[in-house]
Amino acid sequence: MLLSPRMLGLHLLALVAVAATVLLGVWQLSVWQQHRQDTALSLVHAKPVPLNSVLTSDAPFPAVGLGRPVSFAGAWLPRSTLYVTDRVLHGHRGVWAVTPVAVCGPADDCAKAPAILVVRGWTRSVAAAPAPPQGRVRVTGWLQPGEGTGLNDPDPRDDVLPELRVASAIQHVDQDLYGGYVIARRVSTGSTSGGGSANGLEAVTPASLPQPSSTTALRNLLYALQWWVFTGFAVFLWVRWCRDEVIRVTGVGSDE
Repeated sequence: MLLSPRMLGLHLLALVAVAATVLLGVWQLSVWQQHRQDTALSLVHAKPVPLNSVLTSDAPFPAVGLGRPVSFAGAWLPRSTLYVTDRVLHGHRGVWAVTPVAVCGPADDCAKAPAILVVRGWTRSVAAAPAPPQGRVRVTGWLQPGEGTGLNDPDPRDDVLPELRVASAIQHVDQDLYGGYVIARRVSTGSTSGGGSANGLEAVTPASLPQPSSTTALRNLLYALQWWVFTGFAVFLWVRWCRDEVIRVTGVGSDE
């Protein structure tokens, strides 16, 4: 009875509905993924703007700040240098060398100024990292929110972190920290100017930037989930219709 000409039309309609909703969900998911990648890379080559025009020391990280090139001046805090493990560059695992910069002007007291974490570059191990820089500096780089996947730090007292979480880094810095960090593209001092390779470290490239938050382009992700809910509803109706047809013809399963 379920293979009668009338029911075959129902089966065909149900299969078309299920296939269409599944494919529409997959399409929206791909749009979400592509949008996240575009968001991370769209600002890579934009003109840098002053750091404090995007993020201030007492403000949460803004969504528009993700990947934005910024510039600022200040002084290195070499005694607060940190190393972030499990960082991949060109297929090799190593560490990020991170030194905070107190954001301050020439006439300011840098010892009281808020600082921002600066990823100076990549190296294969902590032992291979060059000594942290000192003195005044001007930095241009890509602004990123602090990481926070919940990785456990086996030794919170050392200067090695499993991820660049601002809440963890602040325990190693005696000054207030901005709610994000900067991956250095260009570092200028009184005598030198360059990127990662110029200071004995491999430069961290835009392709190495962390993936944006899963909430980026959230609407497309919700659309994908919505289509898959429709898929489940279509399957439910299909099964219910077939069940009702069996009951109508055979009476099996009816309440009578």
